[in-house]
Amino acid sequence: MTTASQESARWARRFVPAAERAPVRLLCLPHAGGSASYFHPLARLLDTRVDVLAVQYPGRQDRRLEACIDDIRVLADAAFEALRPVLDRPVALFGHSMGATLGFELARRIEAADEANPVRLFASGRRAPATQGGDLVHRFDDDRLLGELASLSGTDVRVLGDEEMMRSVLPAIRADYKAAESYRLTEQVRLRCPITALAGDADPKASLDDVRAWQRHTTAEFDLRVYPGGHFFLAEHGQAIVQLITEQLTVCTA
Repeated sequence: MTTASQESARWARRFVPAAERAPVRLLCLPHAGGSASYFHPLARLLDTRVDVLAVQYPGRQDRRLEACIDDIRVLADAAFEALRPVLDRPVALFGHSMGATLGFELARRIEAADEANPVRLFASGRRAPATQGGDLVHRFDDDRLLGELASLSGTDVRVLGDEEMMRSVLPAIRADYKAAESYRLTEQVRLRCPITALAGDADPKASLDDVRAWQRHTTAEFDLRVYPGGHFFLAEHGQAIVQLITEQLTVCTA
């Protein structure tokens, strides 16, 4: 029988063990096709100031034999149940692209449970929930889907050049895109926690107006930060984003 702590460990990766004693946790949620390892550089830069737990979705890396989940709400339900044991201290969420939408749904579940309200949601490189819909990348054939990934510059060129490897991960990528693109928010939903929205000024997937619309989804403070770059601007601004996270979480947990 799987225990709650074992299930939590299956879903979350801690790259800096000494950070476990930090006063605040940051749950990091990858983009479509991404994995927990995407947040390894961020965890190293934050060092022991924040306990970074990067979420590993089913169907990739060490979970590659598990069935992928192609529905944001189902994924949020599963992640929430698995991650309950790590909600024992102040927790923030950082999601990039699809991960931002998942972070929003996960924050909703945490707030509804009244177990440990999130101290902040960092929504990066993603349109606000109320503005989403209309994309059909998940219906592309394999070659066109690979071209989409290459155009966004978020996949290691060594992986893109390995056809066998790419074909093996395409099911997870397609499932993630379906989850992100089929998501709809039909009701007006506002979190109680503050939201910080991060955007690349040349992001083809999230205009500044659509990112700014995250303001509609909180009753608390809203902050918009814009950085030079495209959809994966995070890679170019690691130090600045670490400083932002540190400052805002220090205020939240003071």
